[in-house]
Amino acid sequence: KPWVPGGRDPEPLPINGDAPPPVAGTPKQPKFPFYSPSPLPSSYKNSPANSSVTSTPLRFLKRPFPPPSPAKHIKALLARRHGSVKPNEASIPEGCEAELGLDKSFGFSKQFSSKYELGEEVGRGHFGYTCSAKTKKGDMKGEELAVKVIPKAKMTTAIAIEDVRREVRILSALSGHKNLVHFYDACEDEDNVYIVMELCKGGELLNRILSRGGKYSEEDAKVVIVQILSVVAFCHLQGVVHRDLKPENFLFTSKDENSDLKVIDFGLSDFVKPDERLNDIVGSAYYVAPEVLHRSYGTEGDMWSIGVIAYILLCGSRPFWARTESGIFRAVLKAEPNFEEAPWPTLSAQAKDFVKRLLNKDCRKRMTAAQALSHPWLENHHDIKIPIDIVIYKHVKAYICSSSLRKAALRVMINN
Repeated sequence: KPWVPGGRDPEPLPINGDAPPPVAGTPKQPKFPFYSPSPLPSSYKNSPANSSVTSTPLRFLKRPFPPPSPAKHIKALLARRHGSVKPNEASIPEGCEAELGLDKSFGFSKQFSSKYELGEEVGRGHFGYTCSAKTKKGDMKGEELAVKVIPKAKMTTAIAIEDVRREVRILSALSGHKNLVHFYDACEDEDNVYIVMELCKGGELLNRILSRGGKYSEEDAKVVIVQILSVVAFCHLQGVVHRDLKPENFLFTSKDENSDLKVIDFGLSDFVKPDERLNDIVGSAYYVAPEVLHRSYGTEGDMWSIGVIAYILLCGSRPFWARTESGIFRAVLKAEPNFEEAPWPTLSAQAKDFVKRLLNKDCRKRMTAAQALSHPWLENHHDIKIPIDIVIYKHVKAYICSSSLRKAALRVMINN
């Protein structure tokens, strides 16, 4: 995805160096029993994560980071959506060196104009825009859909082209979850790629937060968080890490207060195996996990982003903020979220513990999606279905790959 520098980073972030020292005085987290998931089903072996799909190539940062909007409140994000600031200001840049002789033929259907009638624009992202559309023929004739239009002219690198291929591949592989936007078709012509999906008319989670005065009550926040955790757990179990979870990438299906929430925009997503580490820095600055900045991460990066969303839902402000992008990254690596200012003293201890366990800088100690759904803060929620935890697969694979002596020792431990 092309990126044009907008300023100079006064203090480059040591993203390739050692991890920063732990912050002194960090309170010890209380323990609680997590849900113990059942063994992983055999269907996992058919997951996209176990296919021969190659992960995204390493993105080298060759440009300085542009500064983000100086506004502190979450409303700055909405201003960016409306074009009052540059759309890429608070997004993590990627390499943008142009490459010649790129193959921009994807092998998708060439019948877009004969199958769909494109309507007005309903949204715009970093790399394309989304329009409403209607089907012209077939069983779905007359139905309204959403079409993500990605201009081929903006695909100036091999990475950008692979991102589009992978987005369609991931959308095709993921299906069957109520909080996942439904994928219908992928088409192309000489100028654009068209990704045809379900149309969600309820607007972004970001707009819903702002309409509520910038934050949610604990009970209303639980409804949102449970849906986010449920669909992210589903994606992780299928071997997909989203890598750009933020309020703008969750849409409500309708304007109804109780409508379902859908995750969208898999343009930065990737396939990942449970024991694999990704190394390319992508995402949005305010939601990026520490291990992403150190170029070694997996599905835990998504859980950090959910922790940031939960923090925003409950108090209306970001846990990490600075006036420059390098400052944001420094805060993510070294600063601790503030749980002393209002409204945190009035919120439950369980709510604070939930957010702290997601914003744990040590990704090994951070909750998985299944563990988060088992947290006491959510235990009385009526619509929770605990999925299988992907960590079980890690343990099973580790056991299978163990030596005979280690297996024997583990069996003795289990029997005792």
